[in-house]
Amino acid sequence: MPLDREEPQHFGAGPAQLPTKVLQQAAKDLVNFNEIGLGIGEISHRSKEATKVIDDAKLHLRQLMNIPDTHDIFFIQGGGTTGFSSIATNLETAYLGKTGEIAPAGYLVTGSWSQKAFEEAERLHIPSKIIFNSKDSDKNGKYGSIPDESLWEDKIKGHKFSYIYFCENETVHGVEWNSLPECLQNQDDIEVVADLSSDILSREIDVSQYGVIMAGAQKNIGLAGLTVYIIKKSILHNISKVSDDQLFEFGIPITPIATHYPTIVKNNSAYNTIPIFTLHVMDLVFQHLLEKGGVPAQQRENEQKSASLYSALDSHPDFYNLPVDKNCRSKMNVVFTLKNPELDSKFLEEASALKLTGLKGHRSVGGFRASIYNALSIEAVENLSKFIKDFAEKNA
Repeated sequence: MPLDREEPQHFGAGPAQLPTKVLQQAAKDLVNFNEIGLGIGEISHRSKEATKVIDDAKLHLRQLMNIPDTHDIFFIQGGGTTGFSSIATNLETAYLGKTGEIAPAGYLVTGSWSQKAFEEAERLHIPSKIIFNSKDSDKNGKYGSIPDESLWEDKIKGHKFSYIYFCENETVHGVEWNSLPECLQNQDDIEVVADLSSDILSREIDVSQYGVIMAGAQKNIGLAGLTVYIIKKSILHNISKVSDDQLFEFGIPITPIATHYPTIVKNNSAYNTIPIFTLHVMDLVFQHLLEKGGVPAQQRENEQKSASLYSALDSHPDFYNLPVDKNCRSKMNVVFTLKNPELDSKFLEEASALKLTGLKGHRSVGGFRASIYNALSIEAVENLSKFIKDFAEKNA
C-alpha cells in the first residue's frame, strides 16, 4: 500500500492532524525499525533501541524549548486528565517536603480544562482554591476572557500556595494566555504549573519560569496516549524527601507508583512499559520542527495562520460571532458561531465539499472550532479563510 496521501485540511481539535512526512516514517518504522527486523512497537522498552528513542526525544525537546539544566524531562502514559491527578498529589507532596507544612493549590480557571483540573484536585482532597473563574466576571456567564491581572494578583501575593495552576490554551473555549502573568514570574516561593497540551511548541516561552509543564501529545506533537512533563529538579528532590507515613499524617493521598515523578525520572520513563511507538512519533515531530527552523519559525507561521483566519471572521461582523475577547484569542483553536444558526449545517456541508474538515465545535458549546495546530499548512488555513469570506457573502 502506498504511503502517499493528499495533504489533509483537517481542523479537528484532537487527536489532530500530523505532518505527513512524520507519519510516513512512522509507518515504515512500525514494520522494521532501523533495519533490526522488528517494528518499533515490538521492541523491549528497556532495550538499547528504546532507550535511544527516549533519550533522543528528551534531547530534541530540550533543544526546541531551550530547557535549562535546572529542569528534567519525562513521559507518562495517558493524557491531560492523568496529569490533573498526578500534579495535585506530587506537587502537594513537594511543598510538604520543602516546608514541612501544607498549603492550598491555586487554580486560575479560564475554561473547562482548568476547571476539570481543579475539580480533580478537590476530589482527591488536595487543599485547593480557585483564584478566579473567568466566567464569573462575564456578563453572559461564559468563558471567553481573562480578567486583568490587577483584579486578582493580590489573592496570590503574600499568600502561601503549594502551586499555582493554569491551562495556557483552552481548546474548548478558544482562550489563550499570551504570556505568563507578571505576578507569577521570578517566583521563589510558588511553583507555577501549566497545562500546555494544545499550544506546546507553537511559540517561544521561558521554561525557567515554570515549576512543571505538562502536555498531552495528541493535539500538537503526536498521538494520543502519552504526556510529556518538564519539571524542576528541585521539585523532584522535595517529593523524594517525604515518606508515606508523613503523607498519611497530613492527609495527602499517596501518589500511585506509575505517576510518582521521582520514580519515573529515576527509571528514565521506563519504570513500566512506555508506549515506545507513540514516543517515537513524538520525537519525529520534534525532529521535523527542528528541520523547519525550530519554534521561532513555527511561531511565525502560526501567527500568519491565525491572523488570516481572524481577519476573515472579523471582516463579516454581522455574519459571524467571535465570543472570545481579542486580547486572549487562541492562536491554536479559533472558535466562532453564525449569527443565523439555521445555516450551521450548510456551512459544514459546503466546507466538507472543499475538503475542509473537523470544524464542528465542541459538543458543550456548539458552533464551530478551527484548530490550527502546527501541522496545519498556511495554504490550508488560507483556503478556510477564503471559504469563510465567500460563505458570508453568499448567505448574508
